[in-house]
Amino acid sequence: MVGKLPPKLLARLLAEIHIQDERVLVGPGSGLDCAVIEMGDRLLVMKTDPVTFASDAIGWYAVQVNANDIATSGAEPRWFLATCLMPPGTCESDIEDIARQLSDACAALGISLVGGHTEITHGIDRPILCGTMIGEIAPRDLITPRGAQTGDSILLTKGIPIEAVTLLAREFPDQVSEALGNKKLKQAVNYLSDPGISVVRDARIAIQAGKVNAMHDPTEGGLAGALWELAEACGQRLVFDPRKVHIPKLAAEVCAVFQLDPFASLASGALLLTSPPSDARDIIQKMTSSGIRCDSIGKVEGGLPEVYQITHTQQRLLPRPERDEIGKVFELR
Repeated sequence: MVGKLPPKLLARLLAEIHIQDERVLVGPGSGLDCAVIEMGDRLLVMKTDPVTFASDAIGWYAVQVNANDIATSGAEPRWFLATCLMPPGTCESDIEDIARQLSDACAALGISLVGGHTEITHGIDRPILCGTMIGEIAPRDLITPRGAQTGDSILLTKGIPIEAVTLLAREFPDQVSEALGNKKLKQAVNYLSDPGISVVRDARIAIQAGKVNAMHDPTEGGLAGALWELAEACGQRLVFDPRKVHIPKLAAEVCAVFQLDPFASLASGALLLTSPPSDARDIIQKMTSSGIRCDSIGKVEGGLPEVYQITHTQQRLLPRPERDEIGKVFELR
C-alpha cells in the first residue's frame, strides 16, 4: 500500500523507541512532527521529510514541506540539508534544475542550504528528495501539538486540499485537462504558489495576533489525518464541523476527477491551530486583513483522544484515514 505506515503499526514502532539524551525535549510521537533539543538558551527544532509523490518542482516542494513543520513549532527555519536520489538516465540539466529550485526556495524563506548528498542510483524510476530542516527558538516560545487546551477553538487557514490539487495537476495534466479544461488545469498547477503550500507566513501571523496553544501541518492523510494526530498528541477529544471547512470549487472538482475524498487528501498549505476563543477571534481578523482566509471549524473538548464530526444535530466518530487518498492514484500509474 502506497503512503504512510498504518497508524497502528507506526504507534507500535514509536513505542519501542527510548531516548537516551535528556536534552531531547520532544522526540518521536503521533502528531509530533518535529524533534526539539535543548541547546543552552536556545532550542533546536528539527524535521525531516521526503518528497516522493511529486516529480515536478521537487526541490521547491522539499523546502516548503519541511519549513512548514518547523514553523508550526513557532520556530524560524534556518538551515536545510537535502539528499537527492536520481534514477539512471538522469541528465545534468535535471540535476541543475533541482539545485536551482532548492536554492531559490531557501533564499525566499531566508534559509541557508548547508549540505546534503546527490547521487544517481538504481532501483528507482523517478527523483526522490529527502530534506532535513533545522530551526531555532527561545524555550518560552515553543509550541507543540501537545499544547491544545480544553475549550480552545480549532482554526484552519486557506482551505483544503491545496497540495493534492497542484500535485494531481502537475503529475496527471492530461486527465485534469480532459475533465476540466486547460484554463482550470493551469489554475490547479498554480496552486503550488497561489494559494500556496507554505504555511510559514500563516504561522508567523497567528503567533503575532494572539495566543496559540498548538499548531499542526496537515500533510498525508489530509485534514482528517491531521485532526487525529493532533487529538493523540494533546490527549483530548476534538469536535469539528465539516461544513465550516473551506474547499475551493476547483479543489473539489479536481478531487472529483480522481474520486478522492478532499478531507483525506494531501493538505499542505493549510495551517491547523488551536487558540482560546477570545484570541481566536483576533487571529481570524489578523489573517483576514493579511489576505489569508481563516475559519473556525471546531473546538477542543475534554475526553478520550478522538475526533468527532458534527452531522446535522449529531456527532459521529470521524473515520481515521489508513493512508492518503492520493495513494490510490499513484498505485494505478
